[in-house]
Amino acid sequence: KRGWRGCSASGERMRRVLHVVVAGEIGGAERMLGDLVRNRADHAIAIATPNAALRALVGTYGVDVFDRGPSRENPLQTLRSAFGDSDVAFVSSAIGRSRASLVHLHTFGSQVVGTRAALRMKAHVVRTEHSTRVYEDPSCWPFSSWSLARTDRIVCISEHIRARVLERAPRVRTKTSVVYNGVDTEHFAPRTRAPLSHPYRFVIMGRLDVRKGIDRALGALARIPEAHLDIVGDGDQRRTLESLSHKLGVSNRVVFHGYQSDARDILANADAALSASRTEGLGIALLEAMSMGIPAVSLPTGGIPEFVIDSVTGFLAHGDSEHALVREMQRAMSQRARGREIGAAARKLVCERFSVASMRSGYDEIYRSIEAVSI
Repeated sequence: KRGWRGCSASGERMRRVLHVVVAGEIGGAERMLGDLVRNRADHAIAIATPNAALRALVGTYGVDVFDRGPSRENPLQTLRSAFGDSDVAFVSSAIGRSRASLVHLHTFGSQVVGTRAALRMKAHVVRTEHSTRVYEDPSCWPFSSWSLARTDRIVCISEHIRARVLERAPRVRTKTSVVYNGVDTEHFAPRTRAPLSHPYRFVIMGRLDVRKGIDRALGALARIPEAHLDIVGDGDQRRTLESLSHKLGVSNRVVFHGYQSDARDILANADAALSASRTEGLGIALLEAMSMGIPAVSLPTGGIPEFVIDSVTGFLAHGDSEHALVREMQRAMSQRARGREIGAAARKLVCERFSVASMRSGYDEIYRSIEAVSI
C-alpha cells in the first residue's frame, strides 16, 4: 500500500512532495511551480531540461533540486524517455533521495516517466493540467491517457480545462478538482500610474507562438492608429511577428521587449493588458496585470471568462475574431478613466480568489485528502 514516509520529531507524518518537470521553455507551468513550492522544506523538484535559463530559475525556488543535466526535447527523446529506463531511474532515485511519498507532475514530458517512477517507488501521483494540449493532440493522448489512469488526483487550473478533461476522459470525474493558479499579489501590487494624457498603451505578455495570437493583436493595432503596444516575451515566432509589424505599418508603435524576468515596470506604464490568444488554459499573465490594478481587454478564450468579467474587471469581447478584439480595444480607450476603476475591481478579485495563498491552500487540501486515504 502506498503511504507517507518519514516522521517529524513530534511523531507526525511529514508530507514530502516531489515535483517533476520535463520541459524546454519557461512558461506558466514553470512559473506557477515556483509560487507553489518556494522555500517549502517539504517539497523538492526533479528537472530535465535543455534550457539553462529554466534550470537557473528552478534553482531560485529555495527547495532541493535533482537535476538530470542538459537533455534534449524532441519527439524521439519523448519516446525514449517513455519506454526506456534511464529517465525513470533518475526520477525514481529523486523520489528515494527526497523521501517523497507523492509525485506531482506538471508537464506532458513528465507524465509517463513520472508515473512509471512513482509506481516503482510506491508513491502517489498528482497531475496538474495546465492546458488542453494532451486531450486534443492525437500524438500525445495515448501516453497521457496511460498516465491519467494511474493518477490519484487530477488538478485543472480552470473550469474550462476541467470540462475538456471530462469530455475526453469522463471516467476520472471523481478524482478531478480545480485549483486556480495564483498570483503573488504583494509582488504584483499597484503602482503610481502615468497621467491619462499619454498615448494609450496596451501590453501583451506571453510566449511568442501561434497559440498566443499576437499576430491578431498586431492586426487589431493596425486598425487603431492612436494606440501603442508593448509585447513582453520571446519565442520562435518573434522574427515573424517583427516582420508582420513592419508589413502592417505599426512597427513605430510596437516595442518587442523580449523575455523579462520582471515586467512590472512595463505593466505599470500600460493602460490595459491585452489577450488575443487562440487557446488559453487560464491566463496567468492577465491575472498578474490585473493584480497591479490594470484592466484586461481580451477575447473570450479558454479560462479567461472565469475572471475577466465584462465591464467589471475588464473588457471581454463577444466573439473571437480580430474585429471583436478591435471593438473592445476601442471601448477601453473610450472609457479610459472608467478603466482605472475597473482595474481596481480587477485587483480586488485577484486578491480574493487568485492569490498564491489560495493556490497553496487548494493543493495542500488535495495532498491531505490523499494522505487521509493512505493512512
